[in-house]
Amino acid sequence: MLMRLVLLSLPFAAALASAIPFRGYQHKVKESIHGPPSGWYRHAPAPKHHMLELKIALPQPKFPELEQHLLEVSDPSHARYGAHLSKQETEALMAPHPETLDVVGNWLALHGLAEEDITRSSANDWVTIHVPVGLAEEMLTTDYHVYRHVQTGESIIRTTSYSLPEILHDYIDLIQPTTMFARFKAFKSTLHWTNHTPADSCPSGSTITGPAGNQVNASCNNTITVSCLRQLYNAVDYNTSATNGNALGITGYLNESTNNVDLQQFYRLQNPSAYGSNYTSVSIHGGKNNQSYEAAGLEANLDTQFGFGLTWPTPGTFYSTGGEPIFNPDLLTGIDTNEPYSYWLEYILAQDTIPQSISTSYGDDEQTVPRSYAHRICSGMAALGARGVSVIFSSGDGGVGDGVVYPDKPLGHQCYSNDGLKTPMFLPVFPASCPYVTAVGGTVHIPETAANFSGGGFSNYFHRPSYQDAAVSAYLATLAPGTYQGLYNSTGRAYPDVSSQSASFSVIYQGQATPLDGTSCAAPAFTAFVSMLNDARLSAGKTALGFLNPFLYSSGYTALNDITEGRNPGCQTEGFNATVGWDPVTGYGTPNFEKLKDLVLAM
Repeated sequence: MLMRLVLLSLPFAAALASAIPFRGYQHKVKESIHGPPSGWYRHAPAPKHHMLELKIALPQPKFPELEQHLLEVSDPSHARYGAHLSKQETEALMAPHPETLDVVGNWLALHGLAEEDITRSSANDWVTIHVPVGLAEEMLTTDYHVYRHVQTGESIIRTTSYSLPEILHDYIDLIQPTTMFARFKAFKSTLHWTNHTPADSCPSGSTITGPAGNQVNASCNNTITVSCLRQLYNAVDYNTSATNGNALGITGYLNESTNNVDLQQFYRLQNPSAYGSNYTSVSIHGGKNNQSYEAAGLEANLDTQFGFGLTWPTPGTFYSTGGEPIFNPDLLTGIDTNEPYSYWLEYILAQDTIPQSISTSYGDDEQTVPRSYAHRICSGMAALGARGVSVIFSSGDGGVGDGVVYPDKPLGHQCYSNDGLKTPMFLPVFPASCPYVTAVGGTVHIPETAANFSGGGFSNYFHRPSYQDAAVSAYLATLAPGTYQGLYNSTGRAYPDVSSQSASFSVIYQGQATPLDGTSCAAPAFTAFVSMLNDARLSAGKTALGFLNPFLYSSGYTALNDITEGRNPGCQTEGFNATVGWDPVTGYGTPNFEKLKDLVLAM
């Protein structure tokens, strides 16, 4: 496919790039925050010799064109539906202007960094350097400090402001780690929430009616297994292929490892046909693959056991990405990083072949992520969608914010802006708030109702995309005038988009069956059914579904089970309500696989 690539000019001529006297230009603040977010405090100055790994994002002038491609190839009513871009085409639309490479390269050289000291991403849009704190402070006109987290005691090296020569501002989007304090939690809990009550026990062997009208084993009301999900979501008789090119990806962060002994035990119990099968493990930026029982990760085990267990024999890949803040201020060991998504995106976008469906169960409060970083990571998700990947994230476990439900409890909520004004506000979650991913909320029980922890709401960073305008406007029209006025951005990207069961998932952890709750359960479950849909399309000679949301909001919702009961309380409010149609608790609902399969095979 031929693409017209428009080069957008920058304010300065490339011919002058090598002569720019950076030291002659005034330094101007590039990014700043009022102070560390709630829960962090400044502990001590950062040691000057401690090594930092700085990632520099360069502008992508052709991103609007990439976004246009994404929306066209993802819209079932468009003539180009399914005509996904190649790696080379995508990189051409992500690349910075050549002048940018020259100018930034000269600035780095001025500080003693030669080309061999620089690592560039496949599209040249990210530059990575390793420098001591002292040099970083000189380059960025800032002071780094060690910050500690009150609850966990973890330490990271950050600053609350950094500056660049004013002439560089048009050539650099952001530099991190600087002002970013996000912790990117896994959305799971081994404990049931206070007001989450198990369903009544049912006699052994009895059945209840599932959302598709079929009979479901009544035990699924108390414990969710692979079999339960296939029954609930109408995919009992579907068999996937191992050879049609379909693949499923699961991401892991914070040094989580999936334990292979646990996985085989899970297969033996819940999908015996998969027992003895393998998956591919990929380590990115120091990601771990520690197979000791002690190192088994609850999140990694949950994601791989249900993701791979539902889709076997579809080939699976587990991506373990480093990036946990391992800095020890007393031992002065480790390189301080905490930007895992940029490392994962840099790796995955450099691959010629990518799994068509990828699940992630991590995130953090949107406001703890610098706006520039959130937009840049979201652009990377868009690039994956343009290449035909369905990128799926869990929506978070705090309801509309911190999950604090009861107004009469003395414990104060944490739902305030971190800009120094402490404005009361709901707390949207990133990356679920990115408009180029599909966010999955949570349900419980049969009949299904909204899980009270299901994260949902409205982004403060991203505008509402056109594909969800009608659905979200219809929901907002049902709210009484003035409902939660000032607490949320009614014009922001609304999430979640869909939902899935999310409580009492029976996971094998260190050899024991362990029940888990959270939208961490919902994301790999929903992704598995998307992978099955991709399997059906590929076996029929069609392309993968790619970015799902335009399909979901235009026609896919008709094949979802609408969830109309429940709320997602938080921030000492009752939160939003589930209702007929889309809502910011369960999205459009849970999958009916057979109905969805008919729809996607007709496209």
